[in-house]
Amino acid sequence: MTRANVTVIGGGLAGSECACQLADRGVSVCLFEMRPEVSSPAHHTGHLAELVCSNSLKSTRPDSAAGLLKRELSLMGSILLKAAFQTQVPAGGALAVDREAFAHAVELEIQKRPNIQVIREEVTEIPQGSVVIAAGPLCSPALAAQIEDLVGQDSLSFFDAAAPIVDAASLNYEILFRQSRYEEQAQGDYLNAPLSREEYEAFISELIGAKRVIPKDFESRDLFQACQPAEEIARKGIDAIRFGAMKPVGLTDPRCGRRPWAAVQLRAENAQLSAYNLVGFQTNLTFAEQRRVFRMIPGLEEAEFFRYGVMHRNTFIDSPHLLDTSFALPKTTIRFAGQITGTEGYVEAIASGLIAGLNTYADLFDRPRLELPDTGAFGSLAAYATSSEVANYQPMHVNFGIVPPLAGERPRNKKERYAAFAERAISDLSSYIAERSDIWLRGAKDESQSFC
Repeated sequence: MTRANVTVIGGGLAGSECACQLADRGVSVCLFEMRPEVSSPAHHTGHLAELVCSNSLKSTRPDSAAGLLKRELSLMGSILLKAAFQTQVPAGGALAVDREAFAHAVELEIQKRPNIQVIREEVTEIPQGSVVIAAGPLCSPALAAQIEDLVGQDSLSFFDAAAPIVDAASLNYEILFRQSRYEEQAQGDYLNAPLSREEYEAFISELIGAKRVIPKDFESRDLFQACQPAEEIARKGIDAIRFGAMKPVGLTDPRCGRRPWAAVQLRAENAQLSAYNLVGFQTNLTFAEQRRVFRMIPGLEEAEFFRYGVMHRNTFIDSPHLLDTSFALPKTTIRFAGQITGTEGYVEAIASGLIAGLNTYADLFDRPRLELPDTGAFGSLAAYATSSEVANYQPMHVNFGIVPPLAGERPRNKKERYAAFAERAISDLSSYIAERSDIWLRGAKDESQSFC
């Protein structure tokens, strides 16, 4: 392997952000990415920062945990968040991106930094020196075996799933209508497929009975809750999915002027609106059954599939009992970043890569490691993911359930309480960034442009 100041293993979201942060601070980086030489069960291209599940990076609302995390990343100077906003597609109050354009934008950022060397090669042995393992939850078996040897115990695992993507030209727009929930005008960012009660119940019956790739009934502990296959949700009860991904609340079918019994929402995959993702329809069905069952959805009778949904096994390490608060493996020069640590989510992976890069930089130049305020979205997630008190560790998104309570009397209204959490978090993080000018050389960035 080529010698470098830092070796970053994995060219996904965490690895790409980590490499850019190190390079911008004058560190030479060898960024290893095994694709396209070696693929994975969920990837479809050889691009860096390929999004393998949804193309949504979740809410931009400043009073949501997901929106707060984006504000924090903007303050901290995230390269990939900037690329996401540059390549976003309409998605209501969420940040969704054109997958190809986003990956291309990230690759351009990598190319602009001459001190990043991208090596398209599978890592089968963890190298010496300073290393960041950002291989993701789909790291190759050879590297997974190396990690197991390194941590001295088996990695944990769970099943994850992705939703199908359909050709916009094959959809029936006499039935589908465009509206975001609660918008009166039919100019929303989502396409909606309305179902009557009879259509819904027939669809659910076929969804539950369809053939699966992995022929087993999964228990809750097997599945990451945010990406459960639609058929597994449907098995919980006839209305389970109607109160989830297929909820019709806030929608009006223009054909009758009333709310449908249920609805499937389709979100644009690219700026050209030529492809749509079936929102919430991650699945374990065989490809043939996906064609048959999903074409029962009104408006999708002739749907052509650009990509079928897939289900795959993901792995992550027991971070609370293995890593220190900087996600480093104690007594080594190895640090972990991204979803392999169990910090689940695209934007969480970006944040993890950014912090891994800054802490690795701090280690290289004998500076104090970062200790993000635990009042923030990512600071609280990092504290949770590295707390030895956490038992039965499972993948976790940022959420306000793990931040410290507000001082004094807290607002009873949830929206006001979350807004207070966000205001406190941004204030604390801004102060911390100002204190650590040795890491953030230019100080805090103006984040006002990101969430107007």
